[in-house]
Amino acid sequence: MLLSLALCLSAASQRVAAEEVPDFAGATLSGDWGGRRSEAWQSGWAFDGTVTVDALHNRGGLRNGGGANINIDLRATADLEKLAGWNGATAYVNVLYSGGSRINANYTGNLMGVSSIEAQVPTARLFQAWIQQNFFNDQFSLLAGIYPIDSEFSVMGSASLLIHPTFGAPGDLAQTHVASVFNTAAPGLRAKWLSVDQTLYGMAAVLNGIAGDPDYTKSYFFKATSGGGAFVIGELGWKPLEAGVTLHPAEPVDTVPTEPLYEHKKFTGESKYAVGLWRYSKPPPGQYAVDADGEPAQGHAQGGYVLAENTLFVLDEQGRDVSAFARYSWSNGLATAVDRTWNVGVQVRGPLASRPDDVLVIGAVYGGLSSGYRSTQAANGNPTAASENVVEIGWRAALTRYLTVQPVAQWTRHPGGGADAQRATVLGVRLQLVL
Repeated sequence: MLLSLALCLSAASQRVAAEEVPDFAGATLSGDWGGRRSEAWQSGWAFDGTVTVDALHNRGGLRNGGGANINIDLRATADLEKLAGWNGATAYVNVLYSGGSRINANYTGNLMGVSSIEAQVPTARLFQAWIQQNFFNDQFSLLAGIYPIDSEFSVMGSASLLIHPTFGAPGDLAQTHVASVFNTAAPGLRAKWLSVDQTLYGMAAVLNGIAGDPDYTKSYFFKATSGGGAFVIGELGWKPLEAGVTLHPAEPVDTVPTEPLYEHKKFTGESKYAVGLWRYSKPPPGQYAVDADGEPAQGHAQGGYVLAENTLFVLDEQGRDVSAFARYSWSNGLATAVDRTWNVGVQVRGPLASRPDDVLVIGAVYGGLSSGYRSTQAANGNPTAASENVVEIGWRAALTRYLTVQPVAQWTRHPGGGADAQRATVLGVRLQLVL
């Protein structure tokens, strides 16, 4: 299996030998701006944007109904070595607008959400702003600034097209007190190490314990909250199929890829095995767990995760393959309704030979409810189930390099964790446009 994948990677490497300017004309809606976008890229600037719309309709759960969520993502990357002679340095700024109908909050009522772009309130804000310095031929890097952990930590590439939020950040971690994930990030530091052959890595981050200001969720500019302590996370991983590959940017930026990188992503399978741990330095507010005297427990929220994804077999040399993924996460559940999650699924790239750029993805989520949350709900006369469970199926149809349409179906058992909650079915489509 690994030999077949290596042969596909070798074929892709032969097709594209050197770094070059991205194909803005073919990969983006707005094109090359009369050549000015390519000129900016060569001088050290990259300007990118993505519009994502989830048009969904819910049946069951809280009540029937639907609407659309929208996320507009604008990004600028500066190669400071080209622009200012600052060797190995990169700056990145990311602004978001998130809004829409709040399908889950208004209709489905899931504890773990429905759509990865649903925001608590409609708002436009600065999401990321950081500088990264690379050292030792990009083997080590240090990043400082406003940084979301789900841009690098606990990431599964083969699950990334599923729209349910827990296929990004684990459900138990995302529910902690304003974690640094979409759409509010926290300031901090992140250090990362790569082995010489690019297959092994280790990274750790220390961030403000509360991302943004929970009392001003509609703030348009970044606001940090003092007194929240610190959040620490670390991850160790192995990517066997990345041996000798140097096309990936060493920084966690999201840009239109150069053709060598595009070919690499298209013809290389998935291979990643990782373990991570996280902890908050201060006890969270509003804890469900209690001590022996019935008082709120004073422990520190902490947890971890293990994940694995791998391409099982290659269908042909057009970049068609089948991959599987699995992740288990856990926490002590002091202040979260969910204290453990399972994510499992498969991704089929090129399910039809006639459409090699389409992707079929199927995933399932198990969200175990914490004992403290269940006890609290029972005391209030609200019996709960042991878990909230979700199954999702999506087919991402690539109409062009810059426009995709993804029909989606989601089924949730025990939405909101209620023992008697009506099952919810969400049907719809995700539209994504690269600007």
